[in-house]
Amino acid sequence: MKIKTCVTLLCAAFVAAGISATASAAKIGVSMPTQSLQRWNQDGANMKAQLEKAGYEVELLYAGDNDIPTQVNQIENMISGGDDVLVIAAIDGSALTEVLKGAKEKKIPVISYDRLIMNTDAVSYYATFDNFKVGQIQGHFLEDALKLKDAATTPKNIEFFTGPTDDNNVNFFWGGALEVLQPYLDNGKLVCKSGQTTKEQAATLNWNNEEAQKRMENLISSCGYGPEGTKLDAVLCSNDSTANGVTNALLSEGYDASNFPIVTGQDCDRPSVKNIKKGYQAMSVFKDTRTLAAQVVKMVDEIIKGQPVEVNDTKTYNNGTGVIPSFLCTPVIGTKDNYKKLLIDSGYYKESEI
Repeated sequence: MKIKTCVTLLCAAFVAAGISATASAAKIGVSMPTQSLQRWNQDGANMKAQLEKAGYEVELLYAGDNDIPTQVNQIENMISGGDDVLVIAAIDGSALTEVLKGAKEKKIPVISYDRLIMNTDAVSYYATFDNFKVGQIQGHFLEDALKLKDAATTPKNIEFFTGPTDDNNVNFFWGGALEVLQPYLDNGKLVCKSGQTTKEQAATLNWNNEEAQKRMENLISSCGYGPEGTKLDAVLCSNDSTANGVTNALLSEGYDASNFPIVTGQDCDRPSVKNIKKGYQAMSVFKDTRTLAAQVVKMVDEIIKGQPVEVNDTKTYNNGTGVIPSFLCTPVIGTKDNYKKLLIDSGYYKESEI
């Protein structure tokens, strides 16, 4: 998976279909799921800016607030409107099978962006971060912070929060984290008082922070967690929006930086970076959307020019119709110790923003 390979797939068909146009003549459709989460705003903005810089016309559309019919309708219009390549971050990875038949018929290449589109042979390529590694990073962070490898460590209480089960990425976030943590649940080093240890039980609709907050409030009540009650040592949160909901519930219960559970996250969203600085969130996995956008622009350029499209994974991501050639960018950990270098010095944020 680490060895870069180049595969040439569909290029001949694209050229035959007249897709090997110049950048200035090509129109790229970019479909994003929502503007209610900071990360998708940044993904869309980065994608549009870099594609336009490369000389492409860009049609960037957001599907309301994770509204599947809106996304389907927008993609239909992109197909009928003559877009040359589609870049799609799906709301529901299984909801686009029918609409993408139109892209297949018109030989319009589709790049599945960050979330793998399932059950359609219209997907040409997949561009994402190594999402299994995201989960592993979170799991290993908790393993180290809780000293789970230490034979003298007493059992630690943990709860779990992830995203909706219709987001295929959840399978990788969850799988990576539980690969690390499941042995400790099995041997009793980790204890989940609620008993909610399956992906389905830990799911959060649309990654919504209010839903995560409500569930955490219920867990506090049912399990007796609190600064003066049952100790809660850690909360595995697959992303920052769920972490923010969990954090809000814990703060309302009276926790402060001196006794806060170890909370994980992902995306380095501004509210979470602020919480990391305050000691309310221990870490977040940084997925630099500029890096992913740059890779997608490169893939688009290779498609348009009829060149081999660079990928670095041809084994892992099967969408139900076969393995999709993929390019995986590398996620990194963000903590109180390195956030300035990682986020501010790199120009991702201004210091005033966090």
